[in-house]
Amino acid sequence: MPAPARLRAHSRHTVTAKASVLALGVLLASTACSGSPSAAPAAVRSAPASPEAAVAVTAQPTPDLPPGTITLAFGGDVHFTERTAPRLNATPADPALGPMSKTVAAADFAMVNLETAITTRGAAEPKLYHFRTPPSALTALQASGVDAVSMANNHAVDYGPAGLADTLDAVHHAPIPVLGIGANEAEAYKPYVKNIRGVRLAVVAASQVMDLTNDKFRAGPRKPGIASALDQAKLIAAVKRAKAEADVVVVYLHWGTEGQSCPGPEQKSIAAKLSAAGATAVVGTHAHVMLGSGMLGRSYVNYGLGNLLWYGTSPYPRSNDSGIATLTIAHGKVVKQAFAPAVVDGRGVPMPQSGAAAKSVTDRLASLRGCAALSPGPRS
Repeated sequence: MPAPARLRAHSRHTVTAKASVLALGVLLASTACSGSPSAAPAAVRSAPASPEAAVAVTAQPTPDLPPGTITLAFGGDVHFTERTAPRLNATPADPALGPMSKTVAAADFAMVNLETAITTRGAAEPKLYHFRTPPSALTALQASGVDAVSMANNHAVDYGPAGLADTLDAVHHAPIPVLGIGANEAEAYKPYVKNIRGVRLAVVAASQVMDLTNDKFRAGPRKPGIASALDQAKLIAAVKRAKAEADVVVVYLHWGTEGQSCPGPEQKSIAAKLSAAGATAVVGTHAHVMLGSGMLGRSYVNYGLGNLLWYGTSPYPRSNDSGIATLTIAHGKVVKQAFAPAVVDGRGVPMPQSGAAAKSVTDRLASLRGCAALSPGPRS
């Protein structure tokens, strides 16, 4: 069968709008994204003005999932620069996230962290690392089965106010929802709500990383920027608003300390508060290594998803270990956890693992649960 159909072969959907969007996204990515990263930002204006025009709001019931049950998949940090820039040239046979796209696409809803400014302009901020990408990155991720991205991170405004203006323009014309950044704090903290086969899902994104971006480009009442988890009152209020209108609430955070595979007290503290506020799942990235995952009371917590599509090898042990975490949620409760192990290869692409290589990654992940102070919870 053609590659887009193979990508959906194990999907929990039968004939859904999401599958149609995936095929369209691959086609768009293979044509519109074939240029260099200097493609004009105006290209996004050909995309639908509303994310809902490109992303299925309500999928069809499927016989293999009971009513009130959905699956969610989460991956870590991605961007398109240096060795990963060619991944913008997605094809049906080789989408941006490579073979891991099958796992991403199989879930009802999948999300990653897009750790880059979306711009070709602007002056670099006074920091060590700078990442940027053209708007076609969002189409390339959509073509890999990604349904939404977070941009509440420490690289979203690497190219200053001009870069932020371009990013917001891309966000407002994006083919998929972009969370955690906005023209003001109301937009940045606003929960994204989606109905999936009768289950209302809400997602909130924010950054807890104390850095130049969180200090200089934190969204305010009339100020564009990212949603900050350092302002806990605003984040918790956003989660409570989401809980009031949704059955399932996910909080996607940028948090932790680079290279540290055990969560710090600031992570554990905010995870507990978000759980108490009604979060079904709290997941996150930033450390460039995997951290422990499991249950904190009734909430699933993943303290670190690691690198997923990454420009280079981070200078930390096991930084190439990666994977996709998938949750099955029934009637608002996590009933199953699964993890598809991967290793980031020399192209920066996450490659599925099997046998001893897979066991090495999953054993490492399991060993980190102790310092995360999480319980194993239900397994697949």
